[in-house]
Amino acid sequence: MFASSFQNYWNCIINNNFGFDVETKKARAFNFGCFGWWGINFFYIIDLIEQAFGLFDYIMEITHLDSKLFALLIKIVGIGYLTEFSAGMCEDAGSSSMASKIMLAGKLVIFVMAIPIITTLLEIIVGLMP
Repeated sequence: MFASSFQNYWNCIINNNFGFDVETKKARAFNFGCFGWWGINFFYIIDLIEQAFGLFDYIMEITHLDSKLFALLIKIVGIGYLTEFSAGMCEDAGSSSMASKIMLAGKLVIFVMAIPIITTLLEIIVGLMP
């Protein structure tokens, strides 16, 4: 279901908006309809991201954790997504060895960046012990 709707969306963007229909091999007039739906989806995603950050702010208030740790956590997640995307692009290009090196470098960077989170977690655990 998702793949077919994504394929229809992609065909709408490529075929209708960039002036060439692949199936009929004819030029097509520029169509703004898909970009309108794209804009609505973009604002919907922005709203979801805003709600997620609101939830994280609420969690930060309840737990009384430092906001620097939260920012570090967001950076770690971003690095994870970026390395996964980059490695996938390298694998698609046929360079699986480069993809494995990118994944290793991403894991090392994530590990080094996670050290303050690990130390804070250990401090909390030691503080709970009698």
